[in-house]
Amino acid sequence: MRISVSSDMDEPVARALADVLRERGHEVRVHGALSPGDDPQWAVCSEAAARDVADGRADQAVVCCWTGTGASIAANKVPGVRAALCTDAYTADGARRWNDANVLALSLRLTSVPLLHEILDAWFAGRPSDAPEDRANVDRTTRLDRARTGA
Repeated sequence: MRISVSSDMDEPVARALADVLRERGHEVRVHGALSPGDDPQWAVCSEAAARDVADGRADQAVVCCWTGTGASIAANKVPGVRAALCTDAYTADGARRWNDANVLALSLRLTSVPLLHEILDAWFAGRPSDAPEDRANVDRTTRLDRARTGA
């Protein structure tokens, strides 16, 4: 799978994230502080990773900032992106299952390397629900994107 990763800070957990994804066999594209010369501001690098997903250059993305909040907000401004801030494995599983999230947002402050593994395990094991009510909610968010962009 092609995964776009961004971080506004060159923190050990951000480096570990990119390494773990590569070790799991994913093709990783990095943005922000993880890519020398890139703009590391959370709004800029999170948008870049989210656009990779929206434009088809990546299947999913993981965006990081100190709290994860700014990264998730910036990513969610890109039409077609459903970013979820996840601080534990249960939330990551639910974000994939019920929300069909395609961008994982992480807090550099709260995420340890062992917790990172748990979150990634849940994220990649999670599959979007086929339940009609879940699909209806995801479809609604797609319509909200279209209304916002005029598409």
